[in-house]
Amino acid sequence: MKKIALPLITLIAFCAYTLHVMLQAEQSLLQFGLQLMASADTAQVVIDLYIMATLACVWMYADAKARGKSLTYLLPFLLLTAVFVSVGPLLYLVVKALSKDGPVPVSSAATAKTP
Repeated sequence: MKKIALPLITLIAFCAYTLHVMLQAEQSLLQFGLQLMASADTAQVVIDLYIMATLACVWMYADAKARGKSLTYLLPFLLLTAVFVSVGPLLYLVVKALSKDGPVPVSSAATAKTP
């Protein structure tokens, strides 16, 4: 239960705040993003966020692969990351903490050394 508390609280708080902001916004999410990229100082922050988002996607892919999950399983998390950046990795951590499966054990035949 300890592993789920922080990502779950953060996910709920951030999603609630995001929903609030989106309901109050006078422009679309796409327009907002384009406006941010129009200035060098805000573009730097957006680029930095997407570098971190890419690193999170690489980590999620490696972790899902080690847990025996398919790309289809991972796709919603990657899409959420592409649109809302932190929501995808936070949700991935919550779902991972809720699941009982761990890394897929390597078979003894694959690890046995031949003489």
